[in-house]
Amino acid sequence: MSGLDKMKVRILEDAKCTAAEITGKAREEAGAAVQAAKEAAEAESAQIIERAERSASDHIRKAGSSMDMQRRQALLGAKQAVIGEVLDEAYRAVMDLDDGSYFKLLEKLLEKHVLPGDGEICFSAEDLRRMPEGFEEKISRIAAAKGGSLKVSDRPAQMDGGFRLVYGGIEENCTIRAVFDAGREEMSDRVNRMLFG
Repeated sequence: MSGLDKMKVRILEDAKCTAAEITGKAREEAGAAVQAAKEAAEAESAQIIERAERSASDHIRKAGSSMDMQRRQALLGAKQAVIGEVLDEAYRAVMDLDDGSYFKLLEKLLEKHVLPGDGEICFSAEDLRRMPEGFEEKISRIAAAKGGSLKVSDRPAQMDGGFRLVYGGIEENCTIRAVFDAGREEMSDRVNRMLFG
């Protein structure tokens, strides 16, 4: 092997090590951002839960004079209202994250949904405006890690937050609302267990 070949091999090995370090750090940061968002949502949820439990108790007392079936229906309705309120508050908490935490959350979401292949990623006008410096490079690295590439669309998409991935004629809806809607049943079950045992 010539000196030039050895140099190429060494450069490639160094690049792989650097890429592994960067990827590891990004995963740690994304995990911390998700944990911070979860803690913020749980803190806000505690107050909502307290108010909602009082409200649910009032609903239950009022329904107590009715037949047993009506009482059960009122309890179920109150629980669903509480669960809906908690989920709505959690959604608002995610949408109100500071820019750093919000975009780390989007990185984590992108890692989960990016596909191998060439595509385009679309953001809302607000997210395009507040996108941190270097975020497009992070998008490229995440896509490359899955064997693909993504170009950030310069046309704003109609959405509240999150992003859409477009691969040819296939669109992957990764908006925050779509993620909440997709996981609503599972999140409802968790909130139900948390609130009502």
